[in-house]
Amino acid sequence: MHPNQLRTAHAATFTALFSTALHAADPQLDPIVVTATRQATRVNELTSDVSVITRQEIDQAGETTLAQLLARQPGIQYVANGGAGSNSGVFVRGASTNQSIVLIDGQRIGSATSGSAALSRIPLNQIERIEILRGPASSLYGADAIGGVIQIFTRRGEGSVQVNASTGYGSYHTTDTSVGIAGGTEWVSYSVQAGYTNTDGFNAINNKNNLFYNRDRDGYYNRNLSASIAVRPAKGQELGANLLVSKGTNQYDGNDFSALGAAQSFSNDQNVGNYSIYSRNRLHQAWTSTLRLGRSTDDSKDYIGNFRDSSFKTTMDLASWQNDIKLPVGEALLAAEYNKQQVNSTTDYTVTERTIRSLLAGWNGHIDQHRLQLNLRHDDNSQFGRKRTGFAAYGYQFSPQWRAHISYGTAFRAPTFNELYFPSLFGFAGGNPNLKPETAKNTEVGVNWEQGSHRASAVFYYNQVTDLIEFRPPTFVPVNVSKALLRGATLTYDGRFSAWAVGIALDFLNPRNEEDGPNKGNRLARRAEQQMSSYLSRSLGNWEFRGEWQLLGNRYDDPANRVRLGGYGLVNLYADYRLQRDWVLFARANNIFDKDYETVDNYTTAGANVFVGVRYAPK
Repeated sequence: MHPNQLRTAHAATFTALFSTALHAADPQLDPIVVTATRQATRVNELTSDVSVITRQEIDQAGETTLAQLLARQPGIQYVANGGAGSNSGVFVRGASTNQSIVLIDGQRIGSATSGSAALSRIPLNQIERIEILRGPASSLYGADAIGGVIQIFTRRGEGSVQVNASTGYGSYHTTDTSVGIAGGTEWVSYSVQAGYTNTDGFNAINNKNNLFYNRDRDGYYNRNLSASIAVRPAKGQELGANLLVSKGTNQYDGNDFSALGAAQSFSNDQNVGNYSIYSRNRLHQAWTSTLRLGRSTDDSKDYIGNFRDSSFKTTMDLASWQNDIKLPVGEALLAAEYNKQQVNSTTDYTVTERTIRSLLAGWNGHIDQHRLQLNLRHDDNSQFGRKRTGFAAYGYQFSPQWRAHISYGTAFRAPTFNELYFPSLFGFAGGNPNLKPETAKNTEVGVNWEQGSHRASAVFYYNQVTDLIEFRPPTFVPVNVSKALLRGATLTYDGRFSAWAVGIALDFLNPRNEEDGPNKGNRLARRAEQQMSSYLSRSLGNWEFRGEWQLLGNRYDDPANRVRLGGYGLVNLYADYRLQRDWVLFARANNIFDKDYETVDNYTTAGANVFVGVRYAPK
């Protein structure tokens, strides 16, 4: 059967299985999201591919890392160089780990030297919800949104004063504790949450022939704090502030190439901070203005024993002014942004800062059964000049149950400071200040079916990425020479039958190197062509049970496709028991069949592990 016919058959099967004994669509089941348009919109009114991770799903994750939680969502795969706290990242629709944006409360985080966000340093206990936008989004958020956008929202308060707390213990001597207080009135709302995590971990590299092998446990500990406050002195007027601080240290296997190198202790201290203040004002019945000032920091230091080997600190200062204007048809978006990125490092970069000035405009509208979205953005970067990106989408509601959309968008990724200015060693492996941004053109078609508490979708995408930056021999100086094709399909279903809930996501990805040369036609490194993620849950009195099954196809660890990483399947279990109205005893078991697998060659992943805890969360 042709692959397209196979995908169509899967979609038809979903519809046939769940088209009976269902009720009319319930709009209350569709959450309101902001990431897809930068304006509050119900999911069932979007012309893009979006997922939402709720606080309930986060509670059920146990000691799972953020990257692992994201990898259970449609269209996302992850890699990690070891256990908790290790270097990790996610591929959104096959785009590399630095080709997607991570936002916290509307503000970008990440390292300007590596180009990636420190997902391992963002604790789940600080997160209220996560929105995932798959597909190009540079027309909304600027550089690096080739694969998509992951937006994290920290805890918020409302209603009477409430205290929450959670603590647990698990495999690898893992402890995880958090406590918080939140509340609010018509005039003010607030939240403060603090947490601590510690684990002995496991040996990150188990291959004794590896240069960096060190027979020890690579542990991790983290301290974190978030806070928010919002004051509403009058109707339609709000002033607020948000902060998130996470400080973590992880051990890793390394080698300083001395006789004692492999026996020494290697560790990384990485502190991530996100701070912002905002003023949201309804200037007119049809006009809302939001002014935001903020700073994010990513401060990383590597140690050999007690000696600091290197440090890399990125500071990003952001100012944005967004205007949402209701029109006779639809709603307009007009915004201006200013972003200054500065690098302080033990590495001697020839340039240590850059500024990006941006203007963006958009419009979302409904005309009868027609839905439209248009976005245009202009970025002026002090390093490489001007870049324009756009997005256009059309959707049609065929019936209360069926809707479809088609879209086209462009995106780009800015070169990192490492790629541009890293000092060379005798002309070897240095930066290239003449690099251009990587660019992408994406076409997408999707269809959604909704009825009662049941949702199914099929999305097909075709993303052409050009001017990819590659470190080519013999000098390994980065150059714009590569291009890639990311095409695939995602099929999903989620539904509830009385006390039962079930969900499945199937991903078919074809990530290929399209550059003429010895690797043309090869699969991009560390991406699997097939992935399945599913769950089944059951409520039974005070009990809640959940089982998860993940399957991932084989991958290659290198561009030449010579180092093969085998596929794997994971089974996870979760259960909780409500002791009283506000007290829950919970347990989670991951990889219960103790599957031995790798996401990066030579780097170990967790075996069978268990985490048990108690949670106090007033209803």
